[in-house]
Amino acid sequence: MHLDRLTYYLAGGCPPGGLRGFPGCRDPRPPARTEPVMLPGRMYFATTSRVWTGGRAFYDPDHRGPRPPHGNGGGPPELPARLYLLTAEQFCDIAAQEMYREPGGELDLTEVLREGRARIGPGRYETLVCAGRRDGLPVLTFTAPWSSDDGTVDLHPPSAAYLRHIAAGIIASHGWSARRAADYLAGCPGAHGHWTATDIAALLTGPAAPADRRTSR
Repeated sequence: MHLDRLTYYLAGGCPPGGLRGFPGCRDPRPPARTEPVMLPGRMYFATTSRVWTGGRAFYDPDHRGPRPPHGNGGGPPELPARLYLLTAEQFCDIAAQEMYREPGGELDLTEVLREGRARIGPGRYETLVCAGRRDGLPVLTFTAPWSSDDGTVDLHPPSAAYLRHIAAGIIASHGWSARRAADYLAGCPGAHGHWTATDIAALLTGPAAPADRRTSR
């Protein structure tokens, strides 16, 4: 959600607060364009991040349950995201870094562009997703292969620093209020039952490294 953080995937380096650095892309140029978008599906938190220590955020494009509380009525649930206009080479290098692989290789995008999905590995961020098209270009991202509805995924609450980062990115990209972003995140599986919207909203006005204020389930 943050262009500043994406820049570390493009140009390399260790972002502030990060526990590891990134080698960067072969082409470190910034995105030609960026804009907010709402994607069908929902966000959930699972496994444990090496960088943030709590649960990682994943995209479930197949979830078709009730619309989250920030919505304006009926219809499928949506996930706030941000589009970056990149080259295919840059996308492959960013995906490699999230998969803990060395950038520089090429991913075969044929299947994901044809089928909308391509599983290139068993772990987190190793499933490519085409979430539609924008101005004739594919909207590509990557996530885990699991569904947040199947009961087998290892849901895990995110850390305070991670939630603050994601909430700030949603606010910056979409212009939501702190409360609206907090309401959305508090309803995401993994965070729900561990974090309240009030606690998440407080992260955005507290000190730079707030304490983990999760509630008990």
